[in-house]
Amino acid sequence: MKRKEFEEELQKLQVELVRLQTWVKATGTRIIVVFEGRDTAGKGGVISRITQRVSPRVFRHIALPAPTEREKSQLYIQRYIAQFPAAGEIALFDRSWYNRAGVERVMGFCSADEYERFMRLVPSFEKEIVENGIILLKYFLDVSQDEQRRRFADRIDDPMKHWKLSPMDTESVRLWWDYTLAYQDMLRETDTPFCPWYVVPSDDKRRARLNLIAHMLDKIPYKKVKIDLPKVPKAAPKPKGAKDGLPAMNIVPAQY
Repeated sequence: MKRKEFEEELQKLQVELVRLQTWVKATGTRIIVVFEGRDTAGKGGVISRITQRVSPRVFRHIALPAPTEREKSQLYIQRYIAQFPAAGEIALFDRSWYNRAGVERVMGFCSADEYERFMRLVPSFEKEIVENGIILLKYFLDVSQDEQRRRFADRIDDPMKHWKLSPMDTESVRLWWDYTLAYQDMLRETDTPFCPWYVVPSDDKRRARLNLIAHMLDKIPYKKVKIDLPKVPKAAPKPKGAKDGLPAMNIVPAQY
């Protein structure tokens, strides 16, 4: 897909995201969207397109760092619940509690008992979320092995993408099949009628972004809310003796 075509389609979807935002604020709806997937699959990219034209007070991008020592002593799910939406908010989880089923399991950051307990309890936990009136959507962005390697190589070559690299991420290339088995188990055990997984083929980033956003909009029963737009008033008259401009001592040089 050419960039121009992508931008045109994205703009249409972003207009709908603004309408969704207005409806969420007007109705007090609470929404959680979970974005999971392999490293380089494009989770951050699609979230940035969702949040590009909307308010960060409504659409909250949540990407939690590694847990602190204090958080490690709490219930595993506790730090995620603290980020859940209040009325009129949409929480976008850039990775979520499913870290336990993916990276923690593969890298040995949790015990076998902790993993089994999580897999046993998470469906009932999500059922409780839904029954409390929160809309919960779960997306898994899937990328092929060859495309993942290509994207990691691109990150190494591009200085603006160096911040995306870490030994933990690149290790996922070597452990491709360990992650494959972990994600297969995760999707099989936690795909439920009340909270299903939606897999997004993501080798084509632009189409993946459009498909996910369009699907998300389709799954939320929002309606267009009429809003009263303000009119731009006339400026008050200039006071007698007032001067134009600001008395700045230092002006940023016009380099461009």
